Amino acid sequence: QVQLVESGGGSVQAGESLRLSCEASGSIGSVYAMGWYRQSPGNERELVAEFDRDGRTNTAFSVKGRFTLSRDDTWSRLYLQMNNLAPEDTAVYYCHARVLIVVTSYDYWGQGTQVTVSS
Repeated sequence: QVQLVESGGGSVQAGESLRLSCEASGSIGSVYAMGWYRQSPGNERELVAEFDRDGRTNTAFSVKGRFTLSRDDTWSRLYLQMNNLAPEDTAVYYCHARVLIVVTSYDYWGQGTQVTVSS
């Protein structure tokens, strides 16, 4: 199976930046998608930014222009550069991967990293 470990979260003031990292390990088949989701109390988990299987980026409108998704060539490391953070960005950020192993697709999640933005 695939294991995902996030790092880089923290507490910052509005306008500051953070860079989140995700390290993937384990059996990787065909990558369908890999990226970041976030969830704040009382809300459902939502997509932030994610690569599709062709390497194209899907980015939420609320973060477009501020957040940048990147990865290494082996899909083993994923990054989210977050600039000009705002209080509404406060959430637990989760690394996500959807992979195809043999003929079955699987969704994997990291344990999350907290991002808190103060005004």
